[in-house]
Amino acid sequence: MSTETTPDRRERLVRPLLVAFLVASAVDLLGLLADVPAAHQAAKPLLMPLLAGYAAARRGPRLLVAALLFGWGGDTFLLLDSDLAFLVGMGSFGVGHVCYLWLFGKVRSSVPVGIGYAVALATVVVLLWSGLPEGLRIPMTGYSLLLAAMAYRASTLGRYAAVGGALFLLSDTLIATGIADWPQLPAPDFWVMATYIAAQFLLTMGALGASGANGRTVPGPVAPVSP
Repeated sequence: MSTETTPDRRERLVRPLLVAFLVASAVDLLGLLADVPAAHQAAKPLLMPLLAGYAAARRGPRLLVAALLFGWGGDTFLLLDSDLAFLVGMGSFGVGHVCYLWLFGKVRSSVPVGIGYAVALATVVVLLWSGLPEGLRIPMTGYSLLLAAMAYRASTLGRYAAVGGALFLLSDTLIATGIADWPQLPAPDFWVMATYIAAQFLLTMGALGASGANGRTVPGPVAPVSP
């Protein structure tokens, strides 16, 4: 069998995988709004594999696919109701953030944006610290530093990725406020998942927009965020 047909077959999967991801996202979010736990339990583990498959079909960078699959690991473990599962899931997300940081490369980021993220992170940690379980304070602070670094550096891939990084930080901050027993928005799990799904999708679009046909990141940012 000729290997020349492989790219065509891969490209034919792009639209079905994207549609499947959007459908799974809708099922998940509607299930949360309608308080149907089975819909969330079924749809959430499908989200990142479908998005990773879409990125692979678009011949996106391997680091992007890896980041999404580690996100899938985090999603799966966070479905389990235990502190150990939470820590393992957080660790899986952390490895995904390392993949994103590696993908972003060494392109310079905006210094004012970095200062803004540093101030926001310090403020959130100080405000939430006393409300967090003692055993989670240090791990969550370390994870938050990694997440904030990823969100800050995401702007090197353009505006889509910059917004995606910010939404990822917002999503995890909403989770942290719930753990700290702060007052929550109506349907808090919906907002956590809505911001998370949008974050991963926008990070994916930013990475795909900055990647060449050979799957490697093109040097320099695409539609960079101005300082």
